[in-house]
Amino acid sequence: MRPEYGSRTMLPIVHRPRRLRESPVLRDMLRETTLSAYDFVQPLFISENISEPKAIGSMPGIFQLPFGSVPAEAERLKKSGVAAVLLFGIPKAKDAVASSAFDLDGVVQKTIRIIKEAVPELLIITDVCLCEYMEHGHCGVARRHGDHVQVANDESVEILARTAVSHAAAGADLVAPSDMMDGRVGAIREALDGSGFESTPIMSYAAKFCSAMYGPFRDAAESAPQFGDRRSYQMDPGNALEALRETELDIDEGADIVMVKPGLPYLDILWRVKERFQKPTAVYNVSGEFSMVKAAAMNGWIDEKRVVLETMTAFKRAGADMIITYWAQDLPLWLNE
Repeated sequence: MRPEYGSRTMLPIVHRPRRLRESPVLRDMLRETTLSAYDFVQPLFISENISEPKAIGSMPGIFQLPFGSVPAEAERLKKSGVAAVLLFGIPKAKDAVASSAFDLDGVVQKTIRIIKEAVPELLIITDVCLCEYMEHGHCGVARRHGDHVQVANDESVEILARTAVSHAAAGADLVAPSDMMDGRVGAIREALDGSGFESTPIMSYAAKFCSAMYGPFRDAAESAPQFGDRRSYQMDPGNALEALRETELDIDEGADIVMVKPGLPYLDILWRVKERFQKPTAVYNVSGEFSMVKAAAMNGWIDEKRVVLETMTAFKRAGADMIITYWAQDLPLWLNE
């Protein structure tokens, strides 16, 4: 006879997926998406204008670093399990042609050499953009026309290519153009190859959206635009098909890794890019995402570690092979726990 519970007759349950969730060991064995310390890249902000680490108020736990602090920081990150860093520089001088960006003794170029001397096994990725070096804060040569920003695309690309070569010459392992100028990946690839750096890979910010979530980063990099905004070159948040077209163009021009930025609001784009192109794919867990979680955690509203691990799992599940995140310095320890 069938067992009866109250007045309801229970039929046999054929499918019981919960059986596989009862045992902690079995749950771990059957987990589809796993995280590793090698998934994460730690951004670093190096400033020529300071002599002591400077806290970034909108990004708790993140600092601008002077040159003197770089060796110890690189060693600390390596010991904590971080395998790669992404460098951003804040120069002493800014001008209308970003001359500090391609200076062979510029802030990023000098930092590369310092890290290679101190911790040679740490992978160094360099952000190739001009916003930190332009007096107006835009990502290319820009002119103001009322409220409209007109960017000189091809003139900007020439500077970006020169900057990428200077990074490679200083010892960068990977260059990452983030400017969203047309044709910059092809120009950088040609310039690298022509300068003897054909083995230096390019990680392209292929689908970089004009997001409201970059505010804390602009504090850290001192790169807020002095007029207008970046909608004339960064992508409209409503455009998914355009993101695929942009990614395909970058791949055709020679990108070795493609990136989606920001992360959480664009998981659908990340998924589409990985599914469509099957190319090594990165995602940038940007400053606004970081600061929102930090603020909520500091107020006791959420468990920071659990939220971050869940977020990183979402990125990996959606197709990310590399995750650029300000929590890279914490995640190896959390994963080992």
